[in-house]
Amino acid sequence: MSNQRDMKQELIDELIRLAFKEDIGDGDHTTLSTIPAMALGKVQLIVKEEGILAGVEIARQIFHTFDPDLKITVFITDGAEVKYGDIAFTVEGKVQSLLQTERLVLNVMQRMSGIATTTHKYVEKLKGTKTRILDTRKTTPGLRMLEKEAVKIGGGDNHRIGLFDMILLKDNHVDFAGGIENAIVRAKEYSWKKGKQLPIEIEVRNFDELNQVLKTGDVDRIMLDNFNVADTRKAVELVNGRYKLESSGGITYDTIREYAETGVDYISVGALTHSVKSLDMSLKAV
Repeated sequence: MSNQRDMKQELIDELIRLAFKEDIGDGDHTTLSTIPAMALGKVQLIVKEEGILAGVEIARQIFHTFDPDLKITVFITDGAEVKYGDIAFTVEGKVQSLLQTERLVLNVMQRMSGIATTTHKYVEKLKGTKTRILDTRKTTPGLRMLEKEAVKIGGGDNHRIGLFDMILLKDNHVDFAGGIENAIVRAKEYSWKKGKQLPIEIEVRNFDELNQVLKTGDVDRIMLDNFNVADTRKAVELVNGRYKLESSGGITYDTIREYAETGVDYISVGALTHSVKSLDMSLKAV
């Protein structure tokens, strides 16, 4: 677990470094030409739309990476419900530093807050059921750690982070491996040989494949791919609690409650990260 935390922080550090390189290049010539090097000032993060705030702690890292002397005073923390006009934090220090960090902080916080807000909406829709909302790997390349963190801030759960922390046998793996049993047996053998204790999930497309998985066993979770509500309910009864069940594919905000009420443990929703609207906010001089 600590290795995953270290890797996550390493990727965030690298993202911040690359983002500054992309934005600033050989210098913010507008700021450098107009603002004296030692001029001091203060800005505040103003929320301009109702939603769930996310990215405050990442913003702190961005500010301190660029200029460790910047002083941040936080009024609203990650995960809080916010409305138009709320002030999340203030930052004081060199004006040059404030201006050069402004866009990156806003880009990250607006995106993360949009994801957290969307996730929260889905989570609220499932209140009273046992079903948990999962994200997917349908993330913006390079931003996955931030986007998945935003899902957690919004009340959802992370599916696997990448290809390294779970074995997920999808339809293509099954087809190329020569069937359900072959895929599961090879995955178990691989884990044993490598000394890894990776959870194994397998995707099924129909009841024939589901029955093959139940006969073979040795998995931790079964993904019901593009099952309708009636078939999902039937699958839940068939599995009868022997394995965790995840519904995936074609499930929308309007239909998700029906799926949850069948008794599945998880529903994965790509829309949490691949098509969200950013939450509007601005960073303005005080």
